[in-house]
Amino acid sequence: MRKMVAFCGLHCNECRAYRATQNNDNTQRIKTAEAWRQYGHLFKPEQINCTGCRSKGKLNFDYCNVCEIRKCGLEKNVKNCAYCNHACEKLAKFSYGFLS
Repeated sequence: MRKMVAFCGLHCNECRAYRATQNNDNTQRIKTAEAWRQYGHLFKPEQINCTGCRSKGKLNFDYCNVCEIRKCGLEKNVKNCAYCNHACEKLAKFSYGFLS
């Protein structure tokens, strides 16, 4: 699996949704949906699909469609937030509950 970094700096290979998708693992999708409930995310297992937020025209996790960090990164056309020269409240609010 190649290394990918999301706009927010999250390593996709460490993200539960990305790993479940790459391994086509429905059990992992169920576990991920359950784990993320503690962070207030009410995703169904069938929504746990992701090829990375930087992937264009491919499968994105439902959250990616409303993610302000992703939207900003796409608008600014940066590789990820480390390449942006603006201080950002979006990153400060980001929940790292998406990690294992």
